[in-house]
Amino acid sequence: MKSHRKEVWFDVPNRRELINITPVVEEELEKSGIKEGLCLVNSMHITSSVFINDDEPGLHKDFEEWLEKLAPEKPYSRYRHNTAEDNGDAHLKRTVMGREVVVAVTGGKLDFGPWEQIFYGEFDGKRRKRVLIKIIGE
Repeated sequence: MKSHRKEVWFDVPNRRELINITPVVEEELEKSGIKEGLCLVNSMHITSSVFINDDEPGLHKDFEEWLEKLAPEKPYSRYRHNTAEDNGDAHLKRTVMGREVVVAVTGGKLDFGPWEQIFYGEFDGKRRKRVLIKIIGE
């Protein structure tokens, strides 16, 4: 069995952002030479997420509004976590959106359903962040 590991860094200028990272993952899959196996993509930060969904701007806005209702950024004082930082909301948003995805690799391609794409969800940005891509198989 072969394996391929890559850490991909992103400059995230905004506090919250959704980034379609499917092309980056597909590029790493091609580099790996793996035709059959599994591809793990996970966030390396506790205030960000990796998830699969549709790349549709209206849906992205719906995520933003829904998450903000669940865990509003402000007032910062509402979170006991916010003693040295102001990102208590980001930790909760990450928990809801998840840490990672695993996608089957079939015939050297990500084995997606219709419309599926991989996203990096940032909830406490304004600095460099990274994602781990780990591909195993034959």
